[in-house]
Amino acid sequence: MIKPDSLRRALVAAIPAFGTEPGALSVLVEQGSVATTGTLTPSFEYRYTAHVLATNFSGDTDPVFVALVEWARANQPDLVTNPAARASGITFEVSIRDQAAVDLSIRLTLTESVVVTTRPDGRHVITHVDDTQVDPANTLTWVALPQIR
Repeated sequence: MIKPDSLRRALVAAIPAFGTEPGALSVLVEQGSVATTGTLTPSFEYRYTAHVLATNFSGDTDPVFVALVEWARANQPDLVTNPAARASGITFEVSIRDQAAVDLSIRLTLTESVVVTTRPDGRHVITHVDDTQVDPANTLTWVALPQIR
């Protein structure tokens, strides 16, 4: 899985305090499942909830959500383009610690497609579909990041 780390990096870039305060930001993977393609290849899709937890956060939450939406637009575009995903794909809860700080809990429903092909020598070529390369015409053209394992 590559999206949780990417999400964390985007939030740290937008909110520098997340990178300087130990334990201020956690990104967890919850309720994960693997959906197989049913084809003759071992290709599959990760389906999971990314749980972002900002503890003792004392800043304005708007920049956090702006960074989150920008990240989603680039990395999980259905969260902003699909009406059903927009309705429940990003949820949050806030626990008020005191007048100056909150615990912010955000959940995003994410997927990652993994295409697996087998080379003639039997080694697998594992390719994560690059969701940052969205085709505006929606013609299902994919740009992939290959990895040989």
